[in-house]
Amino acid sequence: MWRVFGLTALFTLAQGACELSLAACSRVIEAPLAAVGLSVTVDGRLPGGVYPELLRGIAKEGCDFAFSVVPRARQEAMFEAGKADLLIPASRSSRRDQFGLFVPLIFARATLISLRSERPAITSLDELLERKELRVALVRGFDYGDAYRSLLSELREQRRLSLEVDALAVARSLSSGMSDLTIMAPSILVGAISAEPRYQALLERLRYEPVEELPWADSGAYLSRASLSDGDREALRELLERSARTGAVWKAFQRNYPAGSLNGSIRPR
Repeated sequence: MWRVFGLTALFTLAQGACELSLAACSRVIEAPLAAVGLSVTVDGRLPGGVYPELLRGIAKEGCDFAFSVVPRARQEAMFEAGKADLLIPASRSSRRDQFGLFVPLIFARATLISLRSERPAITSLDELLERKELRVALVRGFDYGDAYRSLLSELREQRRLSLEVDALAVARSLSSGMSDLTIMAPSILVGAISAEPRYQALLERLRYEPVEELPWADSGAYLSRASLSDGDREALRELLERSARTGAVWKAFQRNYPAGSLNGSIRPR
């Protein structure tokens, strides 16, 4: 019996050592981050929230991360230029697929968001384009797929678009009346407003309008095809997928977001 137990223990230890060796990265992973609601928060220069918490957990498995805080548009540009190893969080898009390997972590849905009013409901992006009196504020660097990018281009041509640095800037624009609506995952805007006392009164006034062109979709991380070695890319993919599979990602969202604020916006895989 002791021999069987010993063999089993040795096998378990060997399996664990094998997993760690597969997971260990050969160098520090460059991970620039941008403020995104409560998913990525910034206190001075120290990032916190869902994804920094997740990556710090992964670091215990043998992949260390070097965090830097940048605007979202710069984060995207760094990734496309091969100067960032990781783009997180990120919705999957055909453009981003050119630059990285996508690892899905959760399901997310972007919706139209405005302040409550007597305005008739909008049910499609085409209808939004027809409502030329409505001004739209979007976050520079956000990407929710082909339909979103097409809308952005047409709104720009109609001179109805303002691009803001982050979700809190969008909240300011809505509050001041400079814009009428935005498009993003509700959890991002709710998170940004929840962290800023001056705008928390807006939470009870938010109006959400899902449209068919923006369905539930994968959200997660992109791993660079340019800067990462095949081995490091595979190690990171394995660790991120394990985090989603074990529920660690969803638990991180539940710890960081107010109860009920993820409804209709984020759900586990």
